[in-house]
Amino acid sequence: MNVVTGLINGAISGATPILLAALGGAYTFYAGVFNIAMEGMLLMAAFCAVWGSFTFGSWVAGVLLAIAGSLVLALIFIFFAVFLDTDEFVTGIALNIFTLGATTYLLRQSFGVKGVYAGPGIDPIPSLNFPLVAQIPVVGPILSGQNLMVYVAVLATIASAFLVFRTRFGLRLRAAGYNAASLDSSGVPSNRLRAYSLLLCGVLCGLGGAFLSLGYVNLFSENMSAGRGWISLAAIILVSGNPWGVAIISLLFGFADVLGLLLQSYQVPSQFTAMTPYIATLIALYFYARRQRKERDYADA
Repeated sequence: MNVVTGLINGAISGATPILLAALGGAYTFYAGVFNIAMEGMLLMAAFCAVWGSFTFGSWVAGVLLAIAGSLVLALIFIFFAVFLDTDEFVTGIALNIFTLGATTYLLRQSFGVKGVYAGPGIDPIPSLNFPLVAQIPVVGPILSGQNLMVYVAVLATIASAFLVFRTRFGLRLRAAGYNAASLDSSGVPSNRLRAYSLLLCGVLCGLGGAFLSLGYVNLFSENMSAGRGWISLAAIILVSGNPWGVAIISLLFGFADVLGLLLQSYQVPSQFTAMTPYIATLIALYFYARRQRKERDYADA
């Protein structure tokens, strides 16, 4: 039972940064923005979280600076892709490449190290323990003792589902993606909704990046986002942005991540186990593509 609990807790931890980024990307998905800059947002947030935590000696400062760093990239994306109407794909790729170089440079300038910084001055995001909940058989160790950001991700999922499907803002957000011209003709600028969606994405990616460097581990390493932004994008595509579906898909990817770590204990080469989440992503995309093809063939018939 302890092994099973450990696997579930590991899957939850592995899923959290993917889920937070994917929830942010869901807003841009509904607004009609193809946002591939989530990888860069996660990476910038992860660095800013460590820098803020180390500099101010507080994980709260780290989280706030992580959100700020991610929002800076979101604002750049808004300026180019929304207001200047540049290609979203090119803009996202440019931001991802810029962030990889910028965080590598800042790591060496700020901490004087290459590759990884894991100094003792980093204040991690705490875990929350609920004594009464922890005593519940089987599920107690899963519901209690998780990192604070895990509970934030759960609340963010519920809030996102409500905001997208049960509010006027959500209706307008979806209209911006489905029929921007009609939304503009009604007096609501679709570009404003796109900008709002990117800002929300920046906040959630900031939280995901903060968890990545202050919760999942307690360090920063070069390119530590390691494709999680791309996996988040795949999760969004697979469920068409539905927050509940995003949560389930993120958990599956989180399980694939922890499965890779488990395989290492059976002498499976680490180079192979590191590929496990991405293999799962390719498999999921394959079945999604087959489903889409069947739906097209059915419609054509």
